[in-house]
Amino acid sequence: MPTAEEIIRQHEPDPDENPWVAGAPPVEPVNLVPYDPGWPDLFERLAGRLHEALGSVALSVEHVGSTAVPDIAAKPVIDIDLIVEDPTDEAAYAPPVESLGYWLSIREPSWHQHRCFRLEVPRVNLHVFGPHSAEPVRHRMFRDWLRSHPEDRLSYEQAKRAAVPGGGPVMAYNARKQPVIREIYARMFAAAGLLPET
Repeated sequence: MPTAEEIIRQHEPDPDENPWVAGAPPVEPVNLVPYDPGWPDLFERLAGRLHEALGSVALSVEHVGSTAVPDIAAKPVIDIDLIVEDPTDEAAYAPPVESLGYWLSIREPSWHQHRCFRLEVPRVNLHVFGPHSAEPVRHRMFRDWLRSHPEDRLSYEQAKRAAVPGGGPVMAYNARKQPVIREIYARMFAAAGLLPET
């Protein structure tokens, strides 16, 4: 389990690292759609297939991102965090994941040893982390915070809509949302008692 210090620290990937396994994908427009109440059931089906394919290799499979938060607009892409014992041991989990139609699109050793597999239909981003990584803890905290704090849920949705007109790759869209995300994180970490006393 990561420490409180690790959870609140803003981890940044190495800007000189090329994360794209098969080259950067073509730029797609960001398409926000209203919340779909079918997304949780879709996640459960996807999670079931992952558990069946991976067995005990899958330490946990969690629905994260905006499609896991009712009543917020989102890109129609299911984000899943898959926790495995060692993300660097791709031979232990990549073949079963790829047998389900996913393909490895991102490898980021500098950022929690993150791997990301993509499924085209339905659209899924499968994020792979280790059990001691802080990032999936942050993902779950943010998801649960937005579920129970409608004012921050609205603020985040407004930030997402404001970020769309800038265009460019999805990473640029994500960067434009970052200030509001970090404001929400600060409130969330303070409420959880994770921030150091001043």
